Amino acid sequence: MTEQPILVTGATGKTGRRVVSRLRGRGLPVRAAARNAEHVFDWTDDSTWDTALEGVRSVYIVQLDGTRLVRPFVERAARHGVRRIVLASGRGIDDPDYAKDSGGLLEGLIDSEAAVRESGLEWTISRPGWFAQNFSEGFFADAIRTGELRLPAGDGAASFVDAEDIAAVVVAALTEDRHAGRIYELSGPRAVTTAEAVAAISGATGRAIRYTPLSVEDYLTELVQQGVAPADAEAFADILRPLREGVDAYLSDGVQRALGRPPRTFAEFATSTAAAGGWSL
Repeated sequence: MTEQPILVTGATGKTGRRVVSRLRGRGLPVRAAARNAEHVFDWTDDSTWDTALEGVRSVYIVQLDGTRLVRPFVERAARHGVRRIVLASGRGIDDPDYAKDSGGLLEGLIDSEAAVRESGLEWTISRPGWFAQNFSEGFFADAIRTGELRLPAGDGAASFVDAEDIAAVVVAALTEDRHAGRIYELSGPRAVTTAEAVAAISGATGRAIRYTPLSVEDYLTELVQQGVAPADAEAFADILRPLREGVDAYLSDGVQRALGRPPRTFAEFATSTAAAGGWSL
């Protein structure tokens, strides 16, 4: 299986580019696919699907939020002879109380997981929780660099998972036989509050960075004043509700089960990211 290229969709994203790097570090052939990657792939243009799938036997699927395109893509993949699929999904997908889904993402995720499980192919599903990299590459990163993170997150905690651990699990599932039919919920080893996370980053960088908790109403007002559409502002606030309410504070054993080792701590993430210049101004 590994003599043929491994297709990685979303190859420029947080997990995709790490998966590509790890596979190539092992000397494995990789087809890095995304709209702006070395191999052009666009979820919304199915004319790009066939060339991406040609000759491939295993695929990492990073789906397009809010769509139901995984099902037809998996059907196309099976016709091309793909045998193994690893799907990026999300923790809390089977908990109706996990988050308010004003953005319409949940139904697409549920359909994608069902499509993979019903495909007849070897499949593994990755369900990570909050990424630690939200503080370095995601929507908290700019605020961290300016020295103040203002969020309606209260003192809720989350078991932030390092994208390096997610990528390691995905690579294992793509290249090893023992992960077929498994769902791996992924988290860090300990829940930390937003204030604790910011303090860890401040300590790692040697810079004064503070967390300012806001009410949801004040957060919405600030976003709208910054030019964010009210509907989008509401969606951002909804995304933060699980963090505020500590819904994602529970721990999952997916990293240990898949890799035989514990996940990296948030402090380890902060230290390594700072050492690599991840919060350089």
